[in-house]
Amino acid sequence: MVHPSKKILQSRGQLFGKRIVLGVTASVSLYKSLDLARDLMRNGADIHVVMTRAAAKLISPEMFRWATGNNVVTKITGEIEHVELSEMDSMVIAPATMNTLVKLAYGISDNSVLLTAMNFLGEKKTVFVVPAMHLSMYQTNQLNEAIQKLREDGIVVLKPYLREDVAHYPDIPLMTWEISSVLLRGKDLSNYKILVTAGPTREFMDPVRFISNPSSGTMGVAIANEAYFRGASVRLVHGPLSTHLSPVMWDRREVRTTQEMMEEVKRGVEEGFSIVILAGAPADFSFSTKFEGKIDTHGEIPKLELTKTPKISSVAVGKAFVVGFSAETVNSEVELLEKAKAKMNRHGFDIIITNNVSRSDIGFNSTQNEVTVITKKRQIKLDKDDKVIIARRILDIVKDEVEEGRRV
Repeated sequence: MVHPSKKILQSRGQLFGKRIVLGVTASVSLYKSLDLARDLMRNGADIHVVMTRAAAKLISPEMFRWATGNNVVTKITGEIEHVELSEMDSMVIAPATMNTLVKLAYGISDNSVLLTAMNFLGEKKTVFVVPAMHLSMYQTNQLNEAIQKLREDGIVVLKPYLREDVAHYPDIPLMTWEISSVLLRGKDLSNYKILVTAGPTREFMDPVRFISNPSSGTMGVAIANEAYFRGASVRLVHGPLSTHLSPVMWDRREVRTTQEMMEEVKRGVEEGFSIVILAGAPADFSFSTKFEGKIDTHGEIPKLELTKTPKISSVAVGKAFVVGFSAETVNSEVELLEKAKAKMNRHGFDIIITNNVSRSDIGFNSTQNEVTVITKKRQIKLDKDDKVIIARRILDIVKDEVEEGRRV
């Protein structure tokens, strides 16, 4: 009989078939690991928990048994649980105390979580750690040296959120996303510098009125996140966003106008960002005349003239590998592809990604998308899916195209 808690496992989830060990140590944030376990399960993973005895004093192991549907290990017995658990795919230690991190860095294995982690490392399997502690401890030289050593040993250290003098447990959906990306792709983009644009720009008529569009920035942020999780050096250049931004992930530059976005892209190319993904939705028109004060609605209606904004791609094409986007309102797939190919040729993109934004279920202000990726030799249809998955597939294609170009 299947444990009722396992009914949330998604057979189509990105982690389906993966067995992950969740190591829980005695940070007061350990209650959040219940939510992490459930979120990983919603993405298809089977979760097995091992706790230190100190952690088991703070929260009952029965809570994790309820959450995961599996028995919880709190001590190592003659069943050599640490060896059996290391047969699984990966281990996540969340939260990881300072004591745990320093001991792990130097091979001390005096509790069930550390013993299990050592076995995973011996099996050359991926181990993630999630530091959580007071900021004064997180900033010590001793911990920084330990974290550096952990990274050198191939352990993936997820960055905590630093606020209110505490290194906090990160946002759980983003943790699940990072764990998934590394398990499924590794750090395969670690040799790349990638600049991504996201969100709309605004072209002002007066101090309070402007031309813009309904882009939320979700697609661009998803691409930036995915690239960062996979090891790339990432810069995000974005306009006003209506999507969640992680406070720890990457270098980011906020802009308002299309001209400002273009200047930041130009600066990034000059600084060596060799892949530019133009997922932003800059305004294509601005006002020839901009009024210094708010236009009085009781006065005469002003005559407004529009002018074209500069093309951001012009500062990157020929200097970097450039991925353009083509958001169209069309009546057919044929028309969509024709417009995208014409735009690709006109601007000199290496890749163009197109979608039909007249559909309400994808694109602007949606968490899902359906796109066609067009390269110089092929076109790949990416069926409707979460933008997280679409971002992963886009970066897979970009990486393949860049590497193929290097081989030619």
